Amino acid sequence: MDTADFSLRHIGPREAQQQAMLKTIGVDSLEQLIYETVPDDIRLKKDLDLDEPMSEQDYLLHISKLSKKNKVFSTYIGLGYHPTILPAVIQRNVLENPGWYTAYTPYQAEIAQGRLEALLNFQTMITDLTGMELANASLLDESTAAAEAMGLLYAVRDREQKKNKINKFFVSEAILPQTLSVLKTRANPLDIELVVGNEADFDFSENFFGAILQYPGKHGQVTNIKPFIEKANAANIKVAVSADIMSLIKLEAPGKFGADVVVGTTQRFGVPMGYGGPHAAFFATKDAYKRDLPGRIIGVTKDANGNRALRMALQTREQHIKRDKATSNICTAQVLLAVMASMYAVYHGPDGLRHIANKIHNKTAALSKALSKLGYEQSNTSFFDTLQLKANAKAIKVAAESKKVNFYYPSEDTVVLSLNETTNLKDLNRIISIFAGVAQKDSFKISEVSEANAIDQNLQRQTDFLTGPVFNTYHSETQLMRYIKRLERKDLALNHSMIPLGSCTMKLNAAAEMLPLSWFQWGSIHPYVPVEQAKGYHKVLRKLEDQLTEITGFAGTSLQPNSGAQGEFAGLMVIKAYHESRDDHHRNICIIPSSAHGTNPASAVMAGMKVVVTKSSDDGNIDVEDLREKAEMHKDNLSALMITYPSTHGVYESAIKEITQIIHDNGGQVYMDGANMNAQVGLTNPGNIGADVCHLNLHKTFAIPHGGGGPGVGPICVAKQLVPFLPSNPLIKTGGDNAITAISAAPFGSSLVCLISYGYIKMLGARGLKRSTEVAILNANYIKKRLQGAFETLYSGERGRAAHEMIIDCRPFKAHGIEVVDIAKRLMDYGFHSPTVSFPVAGTMMIEPTESEDQAEMDRFCDAMISIKKEIETLSKEDDNNKLKNAPHTLDMITSDDWQLPYSRQEAAFPLEFVKENKFWPSVRRVDDAYGDRNLVCTCAPIEAYMEEA
Repeated sequence: MDTADFSLRHIGPREAQQQAMLKTIGVDSLEQLIYETVPDDIRLKKDLDLDEPMSEQDYLLHISKLSKKNKVFSTYIGLGYHPTILPAVIQRNVLENPGWYTAYTPYQAEIAQGRLEALLNFQTMITDLTGMELANASLLDESTAAAEAMGLLYAVRDREQKKNKINKFFVSEAILPQTLSVLKTRANPLDIELVVGNEADFDFSENFFGAILQYPGKHGQVTNIKPFIEKANAANIKVAVSADIMSLIKLEAPGKFGADVVVGTTQRFGVPMGYGGPHAAFFATKDAYKRDLPGRIIGVTKDANGNRALRMALQTREQHIKRDKATSNICTAQVLLAVMASMYAVYHGPDGLRHIANKIHNKTAALSKALSKLGYEQSNTSFFDTLQLKANAKAIKVAAESKKVNFYYPSEDTVVLSLNETTNLKDLNRIISIFAGVAQKDSFKISEVSEANAIDQNLQRQTDFLTGPVFNTYHSETQLMRYIKRLERKDLALNHSMIPLGSCTMKLNAAAEMLPLSWFQWGSIHPYVPVEQAKGYHKVLRKLEDQLTEITGFAGTSLQPNSGAQGEFAGLMVIKAYHESRDDHHRNICIIPSSAHGTNPASAVMAGMKVVVTKSSDDGNIDVEDLREKAEMHKDNLSALMITYPSTHGVYESAIKEITQIIHDNGGQVYMDGANMNAQVGLTNPGNIGADVCHLNLHKTFAIPHGGGGPGVGPICVAKQLVPFLPSNPLIKTGGDNAITAISAAPFGSSLVCLISYGYIKMLGARGLKRSTEVAILNANYIKKRLQGAFETLYSGERGRAAHEMIIDCRPFKAHGIEVVDIAKRLMDYGFHSPTVSFPVAGTMMIEPTESEDQAEMDRFCDAMISIKKEIETLSKEDDNNKLKNAPHTLDMITSDDWQLPYSRQEAAFPLEFVKENKFWPSVRRVDDAYGDRNLVCTCAPIEAYMEEA
């Protein structure tokens, strides 16, 4: 065994295990299995053209050398991104802890109570600081959150506004430039007219349904937003506020002034800049708009014993259920980053946060006085952390960069600088010396900073915040370390057992891929530094784009979309721009199979398209004749087909090339959802199949961890004709010659975690990537064979093989009174997370083992499933007091003096021998979803509730 071969560490089954599994399946070799699974006409004829694979040691040396090409200056650019101090206890116990970063989205609430509590803390933090009634569990970035706010305000227009087609949206000229670009992208397909101007001159015309303000403004001025909001409310115009979270510790909450939505980013709460992300955005609004709130909401409910439990609330408004009628196409959050930000607030508490905010503000005020002494005019009359100076920008830039300092230069006679929590006296004096040198005056030093207040008295915060026990208890490292560990123990992640989710590819997130995320040279780069200061990043990102372009068989790639849903939207917007460049503005029909992910129709609607659904045949494939009929029917207006390959049913459809040709023959483009790319890499690719654009889930196929529900990254790869339309950024050059406006805030999206996928490809190389795909197919077919006789596989390929996943039918168990959800909950007692439940077919499970699971782990999973099947067979439909209906069984149940169930404690908690070796205890019994939606509570209880309980 070559110990330096990374593929041996990434791929689970050893060679001997592979041979045994092939024998079980009934084939002689892996090559035979692939031949029987993947249609020959789509197979690649040559290997991928990628660099030779590196060992882990060589890769870490390589990425270390590249990191040194980044120049870490003292950066005061602002614009929504700031240097931070990540407490080491959070870095080590959350960011670097697989117990947190390898968990899945908390759809199975009973084994996700730790994450859910951390997210409830996040929501409480946001509602307190914004003064709103309700917050979600994070969005992708500030700019896309602002776009979601515009969408919500458009959706909740009153009847008269809708009847009169009121579609104007006012945008303050103080908005961040990247936010304005994203607003333009989102407004266009919805036929929203943006009007950009000074809020002081706004006439509150009845032609407007909404407005958005920046608080403080992009250059740091803190404007009194209260009069604007009051006048807007009186004119039936709803107002969103894009706010800086650190400033809200000093500034009054926008909700107190009557704002309808408040958005922003929590990056300042201890999360590294990482050249643009990932960071957790926030979105807070009024309770009245809860049904239109995008993203996930964590709510309080009760379990089967009536005890407090947490879950994702109001899921019926989300895209996976509501599809094209959904409030948003958002299918992920930034959970890992939201957890980090919430832990920052827990660790510092309200007093600590006040100290940090005061320190930033006092230093800013002291610097303002010092620069005024040097003769510089400071334009901001009310400010928190940002100064706007009249100065020779070119001269200041040269002087600043010579001393390794970055400011922001919006015009030739304006310099803007934003201070942050890392700024110290030495930094202040360096800034003073830079400005003194340009002014040709003697410099001087500040030796101390006194209390100051440069904020308009009408805007100073009066409202208390973070009064609950969780924010006032864990202020020592010991306390916080134990609190984080206590929550971690409530969550089942990949460091405990396999998570066999169909369509979500929960594979190994190798430690060597993760390590660089904590390195200073990668985390400390602002996304808008001059490009020459980010040469390490540009080498990695350009190489990753080239790698993904090669893997997909396309001509170009954009890394900007920072989630799978964003990638879908980006791909469709690029298709839209392509059609419009050919004067085909009328092409707006998007054909989508009935089995597609819910994000597909939601994204199509967001892109201004009309959805036409095509049927599936009895064998689970796209009904080609129905597709042909609909393509021909809509040929004059056909824009795109959205397809997943292999299909969502886990089958390589042999007619795929015929399908893509039908669309091309009728004037459309083919969008391929990259959810199942783990079954393509090295064997086939979207370009070879005939697609024109695909998005890739880097958090699935390319090893970025799911992080408990985010971060995700969803770059798009496109064919030659679409390259000119790849998305741009207003501050850093990206995209094609005819680029669409921005999809997300940062030029390259969540750059920091792109290091993971870069490392994954670098260490596996062409051979390792191909073998990973082959073993993913092997593992799926092995499980299919092992479950044969206990569970029927719903769909198979023409030779009876599954792709990298399969759907098993649980509907026959209704005869025993058992639903698929009962099997999902019972699996927890065996120590497993359930496969994907009731998607894409109700009453089924979709299983995907990935290439990283070895034979022993898959055998344990199969043994558990077969054992559950035997348990079901003993039940009658009238018997609802059984092991499955009562699952999961908690430690509290098993150790109780009162046991009156018709089966033993051992049968309940230790149904198979292997469970004893590594028992996972769900911390709550089955949650009551309906109760939580009827009684929506989405924050930590106020301190009075705890006092009453005590």
